Amino acid sequence: MDDRNVLYKTWSVCPVCMKRVAAERVQVGAEVFLRKTCKEHGTYQTVIWRGLIDMREWIGDADKTALGNPQCPDGCGLCHDHLQKTCCVLLNVTNCCNLSCRFCLAGNRNGSDDPTIHEIRESLSKFIEKGKTLVQLSGGEPTMRDDLPEIIKAAKEAGAKYVQLNSNGIRLGDDKEYMRALSEAGLSFVFMQFDGTEDSIYENLRDRPLLEKKRKAIENCSAYNIGVTLVPTIVRDVNMYNIGEILRFAISGMPDIRGVHFQPVAYIGRIPENPKDNERITLDELICEIARQTDGIIKTDDLLPSACDHPLCGFHGDFLVDQNKLVPLLKRGKSERKCCCGSSAAEKNREFVARRWLRPPVHPIGEGSRCGDVRDMEVFLNRIKFYGFTVTAMAFQDAGNVDFSRLRNCSLHVYDKGRFVPFCAYYLSGWSP
Repeated sequence: MDDRNVLYKTWSVCPVCMKRVAAERVQVGAEVFLRKTCKEHGTYQTVIWRGLIDMREWIGDADKTALGNPQCPDGCGLCHDHLQKTCCVLLNVTNCCNLSCRFCLAGNRNGSDDPTIHEIRESLSKFIEKGKTLVQLSGGEPTMRDDLPEIIKAAKEAGAKYVQLNSNGIRLGDDKEYMRALSEAGLSFVFMQFDGTEDSIYENLRDRPLLEKKRKAIENCSAYNIGVTLVPTIVRDVNMYNIGEILRFAISGMPDIRGVHFQPVAYIGRIPENPKDNERITLDELICEIARQTDGIIKTDDLLPSACDHPLCGFHGDFLVDQNKLVPLLKRGKSERKCCCGSSAAEKNREFVARRWLRPPVHPIGEGSRCGDVRDMEVFLNRIKFYGFTVTAMAFQDAGNVDFSRLRNCSLHVYDKGRFVPFCAYYLSGWSP
């Protein structure tokens, strides 16, 4: 590669020994790579952008603050080099799972070392800001715990504004009484693993057909007024072709389904093998696939770079479903990029959550609620409560593409042993040589 094409100097890790190494974002033709060299294990380069959207325009001024020489990720907790406050706190409540997926961010193995309810209560009391905190209960598979309703109730009693459940949905679909208990305990919404609209996809990624269980989980959540956001892990040769159908399924499921949160596969935790560049799915590629597979119903300009994290970490689109059409509420280039992590902006973020991820408790009566000109403010405000829809993505980092400039902009933090740790630093894992 030609050094004259270096776009940005940063830091990363060697994928094998995990030692900190200098790195560069380097443009070659239309594509951009993260390039780094370890004295012991050689040079590695990973594609991070396909060139389908102008990367400099997408990033904007996100890298204007000098990177220096931060100490990420060794002993990582939030330090003076970290640029973002905590928007969401992830708390792992179990190492157990009822699936053995090909790809798993956590890479958990079933064990008996789960935290006790007393330990979980202690953690909740230490990090929750009353009336503000959004808690994500994760694992493993949190529904493996019979006392999950008690954990949710403890989070609400500690003052959590919202309690989100990250789940594969199996027990939610199989056990309606358990779902009722979660709802009565104060569960706010569910982020549910949903990889596609065909069972062959689940058989490939999750080793069993699961589509009907997913449908039943959505139905049971709806019965107790819990909104669901679908979370597909996108793998190129498995379900990338199904992106458009996932979105159509979600839109047809409004208002039970509140949106889709795409996660291009990241090679952390449990992975079949070290990745090749042609297996990577970059953010700009995902955006263009969404536009192509929805026949332009969602346009590339409807999806905006993340403002709470580094722009290379994700995107978000905010829509109103109006007579089976998506009306974008934001447009790239016309919307100011504001972070939701500041004191005043945090309130805006909580309101965004309330409008989009929560399912409102009472549906407007009659067909008239589905009609009317959305340019009328009263009609718009009524419809946005029930027919607001989000399309978002989070591109988690792995040992091949971890970039400290991205890492220190992370606002999704895992709480563990008294520390807030950026998500990608917490789960970062080395590859085989």
